[in-house]
Amino acid sequence: MHTVWKGAISFGLVHVPVKMFAATEEKDIAMRMIHKPCTTPLSYVRKCSTCETEVEWEEITKGYEYEPGRFVLFDKDELESLAGEATKEIKILDFVDLEEIDPIYFQKTYYLAPGDTGAGAYSLLHEALHQTGKIGLATVSIRSKSSLAAIRIVDRCIVMETIFYPDEIRPVAQVPNLPEVPKVNEKELTMAKMLIEQLSVPFEPEKYTDEYRSALLEAIDRKVSGQEIQAAPQQQRTNVIDLMAALQASLDAVKPGGVVPTEAAKAAPKAKSSKASKAKDEKPDGSEAPVTAPKAKKGKGKSDLQETVGS
Repeated sequence: MHTVWKGAISFGLVHVPVKMFAATEEKDIAMRMIHKPCTTPLSYVRKCSTCETEVEWEEITKGYEYEPGRFVLFDKDELESLAGEATKEIKILDFVDLEEIDPIYFQKTYYLAPGDTGAGAYSLLHEALHQTGKIGLATVSIRSKSSLAAIRIVDRCIVMETIFYPDEIRPVAQVPNLPEVPKVNEKELTMAKMLIEQLSVPFEPEKYTDEYRSALLEAIDRKVSGQEIQAAPQQQRTNVIDLMAALQASLDAVKPGGVVPTEAAKAAPKAKSSKASKAKDEKPDGSEAPVTAPKAKKGKGKSDLQETVGS
């Protein structure tokens, strides 16, 4: 793992040297922007529109636009001086229960390993967090960005999770069209709760995969080997009109031996029947058989009524 930060955790007068490592990694497949006529990768140039010339990194600084077209400038040293000593310190301010923090606050996770001389203090903090069941709320600055952080343990490792400040969380009241008082049908609610119970399982993260990324990797391999990609068209799902029927169908599907009917499966009997009917109406020599009126039925069966409604 690549070390992304070195510093120390401090709480009270205790000082714990640590090294920081990213706990997660992006698995997105990188795509280059290509000029289609000649298939040349595009490059992005830092260009000044006033001087009409390319700009070197040494000539670039940062600025805040306080009015349209007017800026105050800051160089790297000024910004680093504002961060101060916090850039090398994870300062624990309070200890709280993990359940008190809503997941909406969490940003990114980092592993913290003992520094070259901090094994004893690291073990002490780890065991104290483990036995009390608490997590530390701290402040930290990484790459000149200040953040709140939660210090907790995962197995044998101390973990830091950066979290948003309260004013960075948008209020739920800003979400449009939320019902003032939720109104639900009691029977539908009972069935929805039954469906949730049927689908409830222990969390096994390895069972969930990125299907889009897998499909894209396969498509890349086929293109590299010179094969053309033939994507099968997907039928759009129709709007669910009868919520109760949808819930019942979902419950039936999750029962042992239950099968979710697909649109293709529903259409298959009709197609087969139509094909058989066409073959029946043809003579062996290829000419069409005379059309006769069908015998009148006394009444439609349940399946016939369902087919009529669905068509």
